[in-house]
Amino acid sequence: MPAGSKPRVLVLGDLVLDVVLAPERPIESGTDVPGIVGIRQGGSAANTARWLARLGIDVQLVCAVGRDGAGRSLVTQLDADGVRVRAARIAGQRTGRVGVLVAPGGERSFVADRRAALALRPDHLRDEWFARLDLVHVPAYSLMGEPIGAAARAAVANARAAAGAGVSLDLSSIGPLLAEGRRAARELVASVTPDILFATETEVEAFLGRNAGDGILEHAAIAVIKRGSRGARVLARGTAVEPIRFDVATPQVSAADTTGAGDAFSAGFIAGWLTALAAGRQVPDALHRATVAGHRAAARHLSTSKQELPPG
Repeated sequence: MPAGSKPRVLVLGDLVLDVVLAPERPIESGTDVPGIVGIRQGGSAANTARWLARLGIDVQLVCAVGRDGAGRSLVTQLDADGVRVRAARIAGQRTGRVGVLVAPGGERSFVADRRAALALRPDHLRDEWFARLDLVHVPAYSLMGEPIGAAARAAVANARAAAGAGVSLDLSSIGPLLAEGRRAARELVASVTPDILFATETEVEAFLGRNAGDGILEHAAIAVIKRGSRGARVLARGTAVEPIRFDVATPQVSAADTTGAGDAFSAGFIAGWLTALAAGRQVPDALHRATVAGHRAAARHLSTSKQELPPG
């Protein structure tokens, strides 16, 4: 990275509408309950790209949307946040939607209707997007389904060939990831050979088939395990026999809906990591700074998410 320049990141994946249902009390079959219904920009890739832009990173989002009002509005909203959106417009398919049901206690469930998001193809990619990149970020959602999976793998290969860029991957959601079994999930991750792997404790345990531990380093040089209100655990392959391993706590933040906080954390970590490396920090120090930056971004997301306006 040239001195004084911004880190350059390309994110590939979903830009969708989130339809959020937040009932005030448990849902009752066959009748109404009061609550809040909101519509907002969603998609793990889009959320991460937006926070990267807010944190001063030169960021592109490669995605696919429908030729509809929702797609135009979502792209305009991200443009306003400073993201350079490389959106393929898919004829005959509507922009994706995700239903988010937030239980009164804060637990979330999702219904995904990705539609146009899945239609991103390798031939939508342009060589100039991959010049001078520092990192490509791919949520695991981007590897699930075709042709978007082929597009994600092509983007990773292009970025490594053109700029020697690093790759980060977020396991995203354990249900879809393990839908075809643990071996298939591991092959999916291996298809992009990530340098940095983000996951929750639950995702790591399900992915490994055992308690979260150093085994995750078989799949990436750096693993960042998000632990919610308990902070994050970082593991990294070191030059010594023992890996680098430490925990970073986070201040408690009260929030009824944590949707997108993990994406904000990933963005903060990536921004902090690339900035620290550019400043010449040693790996342990850079990892610690990146984790603290991730916590700060997640806390900012939780404190501002209620203020988000619906697209359009």
